[in-house]
Amino acid sequence: MPLISEEPQIPESAQGPRVTPATGRTAPTPRPVPGPRSAATPRPGRPGPGPARPAPPAQRAHPAPAAPARPQPTENRSAPQVQLIPAPAAGALDAAEEAVDLLLESGRAPGDILVLTTGEQHPWAVHELSFGEAAYWAQQDAGDDVFFADASAVDRAKPRPVVVVAANGDAGDTVARALPVARDRAAALLIVCGDPQTINSALGAGV
Repeated sequence: MPLISEEPQIPESAQGPRVTPATGRTAPTPRPVPGPRSAATPRPGRPGPGPARPAPPAQRAHPAPAAPARPQPTENRSAPQVQLIPAPAAGALDAAEEAVDLLLESGRAPGDILVLTTGEQHPWAVHELSFGEAAYWAQQDAGDDVFFADASAVDRAKPRPVVVVAANGDAGDTVARALPVARDRAAALLIVCGDPQTINSALGAGV
């Protein structure tokens, strides 16, 4: 009795990659070609921005008005603080010098201080004026030291943070003319040394 050879049946899953009869190469599974990534498509691992909100009807119909230009800040210079140091006319200059010493000890720079005298001039001013007015006023422009000037020349005095007035003259009208200008020259502090009654009378009790 002839024997019939039977071929063993191999399961399809174990047959390995399928080959095409023509080429004998593996037929790859087709993959979709990625297109350009849109802005709404998030990158892997990052959340997307989400849908854009529609603009309110008013914004769609009319463009937003431009913001108004900010006004430039204006200088708001407040009045300086005023201090009165009682002293007789004969001792007003000494009181002014003591006030200057205290200012320097407290940390004020010498160039911050202007001293005005309504009577006899300070010895420093007399000495410097002996070299000529040009050299004298040039030291005020330099602004690196305390500057002493006569109250009659207060119009030529430049503003400084602190002005000290020595009311060392007996003429009340001189004090009355000098103090308002001195207060205008003082950016932060005005110190007046002299007789309180004369000073208050000159300023109309405004100090």
